Order: sequence, then C-alpha cells, then structure tokens
Amino acid sequence: MKIHLVDGTFELFRAFYGAPGRLGPDGREVGATRALVRSMASLLAEDDVSHVAVAFDHVIESFRNDLFAGYKTGDGIDPLLRGQFELAEAGCRALGLVVWPMVEFEADDALATAAARFADDAAVAQIVLCSPDKDLGQAVVGERVIQRDRMRRKDYDAAGVREKMGVAPASIPDYLALVGDTADGIPGLPRWGAKSTAAVLTRYPHLEDIPDDAGAWDIAVRGAATLAAVLAERRADAELYRTLATLRTDVPLAESRDDLRWRGADEEALAALERDVLGPLRLRLPAVR
Repeated sequence: MKIHLVDGTFELFRAFYGAPGRLGPDGREVGATRALVRSMASLLAEDDVSHVAVAFDHVIESFRNDLFAGYKTGDGIDPLLRGQFELAEAGCRALGLVVWPMVEFEADDALATAAARFADDAAVAQIVLCSPDKDLGQAVVGERVIQRDRMRRKDYDAAGVREKMGVAPASIPDYLALVGDTADGIPGLPRWGAKSTAAVLTRYPHLEDIPDDAGAWDIAVRGAATLAAVLAERRADAELYRTLATLRTDVPLAESRDDLRWRGADEEALAALERDVLGPLRLRLPAVR
C-alpha cells in the first residue's frame, strides 16, 4: 500500500486563488474550503489511495521566526483566506482524514517527519508527498518517497527532483540557502544564481564542502572568484538560511501507519458542516477499502 501525505495549506491557498468564492449558510466565505474538501474527496477516490494524512499551518509563524526576523509571517494574508484555516481542518477531519495542525513547526515539517518515519516500513510500497513545494524535494528518496504535483499530474522521484531543481534532494536546503526562497523570506546570497549554484552543488553537495578559495575549485563556473568571496564573507548567513530551509523530521506525530488508513467519513460531522457552514457538497466518496 501507499501513504499519501498532503500539504493542506498549499491546497487551501490554491483553492482560494483558483476557485470561485462562495458564502455559506451563516454568511461567511467558504469557497476555498469547499474546493479543498472536494479535492480531498477526489484524492480518496483514486484506486491506490488508502492511507492519508493532511498537514496544515494552523498559524503561519513557526520556530523559524525566532531564528530569523525576515522569515515569512501571516502578515498580508487575505482575511477571507485566514478565516478558513480552522474550517479547512474541520472539513478534512469530517472526511475522516488524519489532520496535523502545526503551530511550532510547519506543515512541511510534519510531512517530512512522516515520510522519514514510514519510509523503512516494509508494508509501505511508496510514500507520495502531495505538494509541488520545492522545499519538500529534500524529503524525496529514490522512487520510494516521491513528490506529486496534483494540479499538473506530475510525479518527481529523486531523478525528477534533480532534473527540476538542478541538484540532488539532499542538496536542496543548501541550494535554497544560496539562491534564496522569496516565498519563505529567505534572501539567499548576492550573485548566487540558480545555474551557478546548481553547478557548484553538483560538485560540492553542501555548504561546508565548498572551498572559500575559488582557486581550490576543480570545476569551471562563471564568476567563481566573486561567488567564493561572497560565500567566504557570508558563510554564517548561508548556514542560517540552510537551517531555515531544512525540514525537520522530529515533529511529534502520534499516529501509526494503521492510524492513517481511511475508514470512511464522519457522516454526522460532515452533515453538520454542510448544513451549518459549507452548504451542500454532493460528495461522491468511495467505499472503504
């Protein structure tokens, strides 16, 4: 069997900006949550889906905000979207899905932790990380732990991550430290562009492997002297940025593999949610496998 691990925050954001708005019976905006619940019902209907968990950023801030003042915050999030955070979690629970609402950690940390925990389980044929987020590429392992872009219907194993990002999964935190990640508020280092960074990390996979002196590099990279000088001067910054970009695999998740098995929706909770908040969803849920 396979385990599907879903980035609920990504799904909610995608639904909010991609699906039409909708007012629920109590007058609040619920369009994104309706679209998310339908998306999860669609996932459950796929033939190989039996064990599922959905991770959410219950709040946007995490322990990383204590490490770096520039890290992403919840400032600027549309109130109509923010108002659906807890509702989205409730909708997934009503579907009978395991939900991980993150406060100290982030949703991606929960997914990376679960992937690491279950990857060695002989009963698990494959773990599917349902999110196109480039951060999650670091959790990919061969063809056993893969990343799935559900919208584009494209899977990325380790070779696919390398083709997409230019570096191996293990080097993605180093890559993001050097190039930066605007979505997360990681500035990166000056002059370190995507191509040059990928070239350097292909030869020197981690920051500590890269010599301070470009004369010691045994690869030809345009602007090597400048790149080496910037890194030598700002290595401490790069190491901090790598810490920010590195997903944690020690999130205290209580569920076992069997706990992730989908056993059907909570019919009473789902009916109440449709009646009082979301309006009729007309879901077609599969039989329990």
